[in-house]
Parts: sequence; structure tokens; C-alpha cells
Amino acid sequence: MLYAEIEIGSFLKARRAALDPAELGLPGGVSRRRVRGLRREEVAQLAGISVDYYTRIEQGRAHAISDSVLDAIARALRLSGGEVTYLRNVAVPRRPAPDDCRPASGPTQTVRPEIRQLLDAMETTVPAMVIGRGLDILAWNTLGGRFAFDLEALAPDRRNTALLVFLDPVARALHPDWEAKAVEVVGNLRADSGRHPDDPRICAVVNELLDHSADFRRLWETQAVYECLRGTKRLLHPHVGELVITFESFRLSTDPDQALVTYTAPRGSETERRLRELGARVAEEQRAMAAAGADG
Repeated sequence: MLYAEIEIGSFLKARRAALDPAELGLPGGVSRRRVRGLRREEVAQLAGISVDYYTRIEQGRAHAISDSVLDAIARALRLSGGEVTYLRNVAVPRRPAPDDCRPASGPTQTVRPEIRQLLDAMETTVPAMVIGRGLDILAWNTLGGRFAFDLEALAPDRRNTALLVFLDPVARALHPDWEAKAVEVVGNLRADSGRHPDDPRICAVVNELLDHSADFRRLWETQAVYECLRGTKRLLHPHVGELVITFESFRLSTDPDQALVTYTAPRGSETERRLRELGARVAEEQRAMAAAGADG
């Protein structure tokens, strides 16, 4: 079965199961329903299409679905903006399933020199990094490489936000709100998989997590799509303590699969002071390493 056929069915079933018929003014209480949420015929009625056509869509048997029909289904299921985009992506047929992905020979993700210069030019109190397809961490400035995980110490194929959050034992201590972080990561990864369903790296990341993390499997099966591009997060850094930081993601216009992510704290705040402390610590470690290298 093709990726689109698998995903559109799972996604639509999960989204109609998440709705409360009573809130939509539909008759019949829970006691009269064998399964929770909306029935297929109710979604079809709300979308203004036949039950047979909606059934074929949900089963992955309908091809060349028009934008107007997808929009009608999105309205019926009360989809968010990110979920609408995901539905449009997986409604396109002839895409391979994740299990059919071949070795990671997809397009190489490279960061332009100008973006690397921008990272290096940021102040020592602004951790920053570039995130690519499949949540791979492609580049970072000095502080960005140490304010959470020690990225330099990781093998290149482990520098991935999803792999770190679900498989690195440090993650749960680092993120006191780990469940919220995990939900955010899964939502972002699913949105990315919808944009690039045939990308070998994304397939490899998803399949590894499905094989090795029960928490990831649990959250992935909810079919949630959630692109978190800004917000506030709390970290418990092992050396400088609690950091409460605001993050912003900026899609790069010439490299739309990449996002520059910055982490900031209000001037004069305790977090800013701790970021400066961390920056000084990292700088001192680098000077010591350079001196040791010169002596050697």
C-alpha cells in the first residue's frame, strides 16, 4: 500500500474520532455509538459529499481529489491550518511508504556559508541553530551547540531533535515538561513527513523511533500535526540551572526546508545571566582545548 493511502486513512480516522458529536449538534449520545467520535456518514454529510466518496477517500481509493473536496472535509473535521496542509500533502498518491524507503541517499542537506556566518555573528547570549528536514540539526553557533545537548560530541546521524528527545537518556532531565516537548516534536515530525513522504532520512528517523520508543509510538499513532514555530520552553541545564527561553523559527526563503531557530531571554533576566555564564564556561573550555592542542 502506498504512503498516501496509509496516512490519509489513519489521519482521517483519528481526526473524526477526536470530535465530540454533541458539540457539532449531531444526534446520538455515546451510549448509542459503537466507536467514539464521528461516523463516516456524518463527516460526509458535514462535508456535502456522498458517503461512498468519503469512504473511498478514507480508504485511500480515491485519486485526484479536488481542493474543494479537501477543504470541505477539513471544515467538517475542524482541522487546524497545519492539519489542512498535512491533509493536502498526503492526499497526493504514488508516494512510497516509510517501510519502503531505500538507503539514505536522498538530497544532502547543506547550510549556506552566509547562514553559518549569521550564526557565528550572534551574541554569546543567543543560542541558535539551523534545523532541516526530519528535524536534523544541521548547524549551530557556539552556545547553540551546548545550551541543551553537546552537539559536537554527537555522531552526525544522531544530531536530530526527535532522536535526542525520545532516545537520549539526558532528555527527560533536561526537559522538565518532557511530555509537552515530546508532543511538539512528534507534531513537527509528522508535518515534515507529509511534506517529504519519500525522504529517506525522515523515513529512517520515524522507523527507528517506532522500533525503539514506546512513547513515540503512542504519540505517533494519535496522528497529531502540530508545527510549533515559536514559544517559550524551560530547560534544566546541568551546569547553570533552569533556563526559561523564548524560541523563534525563521524559514529560510532560499532554503525552505531549513529553519533558523533562535533562543533568547529578556535583558536583565536570570536566564540571560545564566546564558552568559554558560557562554563563558564554553569559551574557557575551548581555550583550554586549544592550549592543550598547541602543547601537543
